[in-house]
Amino acid sequence: MRIYPDLKENDPILQLFHKGVKGQWSSNDFDWELPFHLDEAEATAFAHILTPVYLGEQTAMLGASTILPHFAEAHETSAQLYITTFMLDEARHFEMLTKVYRLLDRRPLEVRNLREMFRYHYRLLKSKNRLDWLFGILISDLFAKNFYGAFRKTFPHTLFGKLSTRIILDEARHQAFAEHYIGAMRDEMPHEVRDRLLSMRDDLLFIMHEMLHKLQDEAGVVGIDGYEILQELTHDVEKKVHVMGLDQDEREAALREEEEREHLALMAVSDEEILLSNE
Repeated sequence: MRIYPDLKENDPILQLFHKGVKGQWSSNDFDWELPFHLDEAEATAFAHILTPVYLGEQTAMLGASTILPHFAEAHETSAQLYITTFMLDEARHFEMLTKVYRLLDRRPLEVRNLREMFRYHYRLLKSKNRLDWLFGILISDLFAKNFYGAFRKTFPHTLFGKLSTRIILDEARHQAFAEHYIGAMRDEMPHEVRDRLLSMRDDLLFIMHEMLHKLQDEAGVVGIDGYEILQELTHDVEKKVHVMGLDQDEREAALREEEEREHLALMAVSDEEILLSNE
């Protein structure tokens, strides 16, 4: 811990912290008398397909509290500040979704009924490295964006449609933080770290595909296409991977550049040996 850390006002992460502070809201700000427009069967199906997102909000909240000390160890004060707003966002989403379940008089699925949820969050929290955690959270946030976006588009004037609109703004800040933080480390990132992150991407998308396969029928009951959400998610993840410079093309270019530098270094040594032998 530093008594008087350096906080630069032009730090983009600090600016995200200020946006997070200004963007706070409460579930009590909404009119909970608004209709859901779901019949009994639709309400049950909705409660089930909402479960992975509900668990995700809890996992993100707990994960952020676990990863916060790692930002402190690295003396990244602005990141520590931002993570506090992140935790409050996730806590608010968790509390709000709990109220949704109570309003519908439904329960989420138990882990035994959808074991992929456990596998997903185990994979997400497997590493305590802050870079790994942020990358996994970025994928989860992109999924949440597409999930809430689908309900906002399908049920814009319902209670959950309005709640979704507000949550998406929080998710956008979370994505911006992860993208900026990881992107800023791109030039110094070892290739094995890039490979580890891309392996996590593949694992999480595979598990998510299995999860959506099991929930697809119930998603159809409420008019949501799970595979369309997954396609949008895959596209969004690949776009972020490219923007952050983690994709295969970037990696191969970096490897070629490194090989060229090694070749030039060897050539320089050879030239030096020739000059010494001539002397």
